[in-house]
Amino acid sequence: MEKSINNISENITFNNKLINLVIYFSREKNSQELKKVTESLHSADLADLLTFLDSDQRSFLLSTLDESKYTEVLSELDENIVSETILKLKDDEVVRSISEMETDDAVNLIESLEPEEQKKLLAKVNPDDRELIEESFNYPEDSAGRRMQKEFVSMPAFWSVGQAIDYLRENPELPDDFFEIFIVDPSNKPIGSASVSKVLRSERDTKLDEILDTSPKFIKASMDQEEAAQFFEQYSLVSAGVVDEHNRLIGRITADDIVWVLQEEAEEDILRLGGVTESETNKSIVRSTQNRFVWLFVNLLTAILASYVISLFDASIEKMVALAILMPIVVSMGANAGTQTLTLTVRSLATKELVDTNRKRIFFREILVSVLNGFIFAILTAMTAYLWFSDGGLSIIVGAAMIINIFSAGLFGFLIPYILYKIKIDPALASSVFVTTITDVFGFLSFLGLASIYLI
Repeated sequence: MEKSINNISENITFNNKLINLVIYFSREKNSQELKKVTESLHSADLADLLTFLDSDQRSFLLSTLDESKYTEVLSELDENIVSETILKLKDDEVVRSISEMETDDAVNLIESLEPEEQKKLLAKVNPDDRELIEESFNYPEDSAGRRMQKEFVSMPAFWSVGQAIDYLRENPELPDDFFEIFIVDPSNKPIGSASVSKVLRSERDTKLDEILDTSPKFIKASMDQEEAAQFFEQYSLVSAGVVDEHNRLIGRITADDIVWVLQEEAEEDILRLGGVTESETNKSIVRSTQNRFVWLFVNLLTAILASYVISLFDASIEKMVALAILMPIVVSMGANAGTQTLTLTVRSLATKELVDTNRKRIFFREILVSVLNGFIFAILTAMTAYLWFSDGGLSIIVGAAMIINIFSAGLFGFLIPYILYKIKIDPALASSVFVTTITDVFGFLSFLGLASIYLI
């Protein structure tokens, strides 16, 4: 066992062996061996390890960490296990860590807790830190104001580079890491900014207003966090100042915050396309069941509708068994085509690539793609049907139904998410069930309807 521990400590790899060792030593309350395994791990890796442990094991692992790493790990905790983990820890230790965290990390930690737990911890945080955290909570949950750090560096424009450098060296209250200095007027409104590298390369007697960037990019605190992420992407930013409704500088957002936002938004969209609203890996069985029930119930109702459409043609199916054999082909092709268009549309809406000015162009492009695919697969399925059943009429019906269904899939795969977006309903969450239902219904109606009219 000792050899395994040494190997892992020297070559830190997040693998099953490491996870099993941590689980074993945490369960056995062996702090000495647990420290050997984890002492060289990065705080982010330790936070990931905690997701594999139960609440008692998590609290024991945290108790073996030194103070600096303890705070770093808490700031990296997966939001799905924050509340359960915090309840097992001593309030004084958590409060100390909150005071040591940057504002955005403290806000992320606290907003993952239940309201009662939030109030209890905030009441114990020192007044200055509590005020900064509560100011962030005044902004909407998914806004730039929630993601910003309140710690930043600002200076007046009349300072010289020498004064700025001396201030940076002598002031112990500055952020641990910063990339630019914000130049502000007496009312704390930003005039511009200067990168740290530019300050260091300038002569000491140079005035800051001579080297500042007069067209920096600032983000409104009320801006949605997803828009802020797109703002960073568009202008290739590493850091950006945040201003309030009066255009006063109140914070900053850095690239690491934006990476977190992008990951959160991507995960949210993927989960919602699957009909769930949050990651369930660490949720209880009851909670997971509740999360999935609503859309499964909606899907049941839509499936009943599709089955009812089939029942309208039961006599036709009884007379011609080939219809039952070929029917899944038509329907599944429509469902897949609809999902393709739906996915592209939801993504375009999320990334703001689909706006009113290009709506018609994108819409007709999707329709044209659907028509072309419809004709291509109509030919393929018609040939397959003819080789299978040697029935020319049936082959034509299958081909015609394929064209109609793939066309309708493209049409509604675009229209449904776009309409939901316009009426302020999240298209990622609600589109999938409706698009699937419509393509199923159109597939059954077109294929069985045409067959009933022309073959039976």
